[in-house]
Amino acid sequence: MSLSDTQLDRYARQMVLREIGAVGQLKLRDAHAVLIGAGGIGSPAALYLAAAGIGRITLIDDDKVSLANLQRQILFATVDVDAGKAETARSRLTALNPDVEITIHATRIDAANAANLLAGADVVVDGSDNFATRLAVADAAYGGHIPLVSAAIGQFNGQLGTFRGWEDGMPCYRCYVGDAFDAEDCDNCAELGVLGAMTGWLGSMAALDAIRTIHLFGEDQAGKLHLVDGLAPSLRTVRLPKDPGCKTCGQKSGTHPAA
Repeated sequence: MSLSDTQLDRYARQMVLREIGAVGQLKLRDAHAVLIGAGGIGSPAALYLAAAGIGRITLIDDDKVSLANLQRQILFATVDVDAGKAETARSRLTALNPDVEITIHATRIDAANAANLLAGADVVVDGSDNFATRLAVADAAYGGHIPLVSAAIGQFNGQLGTFRGWEDGMPCYRCYVGDAFDAEDCDNCAELGVLGAMTGWLGSMAALDAIRTIHLFGEDQAGKLHLVDGLAPSLRTVRLPKDPGCKTCGQKSGTHPAA
């Protein structure tokens, strides 16, 4: 099915890019992206994915909007305080682009429900703030062969990686963090602080890599880790190795599938 006149007008500025064009726009329209969290990273990522014309977006977040969120979570306004993030985000994204089908789950994703919540996705964008959630999402994405775009931030530093660990030579998220866990005294942004513009930077980068995952342009980013320093500012990229002993994707795990 072709694009409507209204869609051609809406997406004209990105379709004129030869790397996108009509073929890329149709791929975006037919794609399904799942976003984990509507926080500082998830907010700009969701806005840019909806604006780009991703056909279906599933948003998973069980939290409510607080006043302290508004400094960085740009999906929300003062009138939204105490409202559910998922419901409010759906309203904002639909207002931005009614072409996009928004599905929400106002629940906490974990190892028990992750596979079901991610089923059918073409890409997962994870902006959650704890390792328990990140590892549950990463393992489910690996099991479903769903590309994972993972973004994280701490004060003025950020990290972004795209993971397709089922492919030969490609690391999964566990190859990077191992069995990382959340200590009871773990620092968080409430204690250390975070600049809203930094979360916007990482959220925008995550949206860009999600779009690139759906319709490849430029260089494939899978297996690379981008390290962002907001104080310098600077961006450097390193290649992540595949861990042969990784219990998720390593040869020793006994679960390593053929690519």
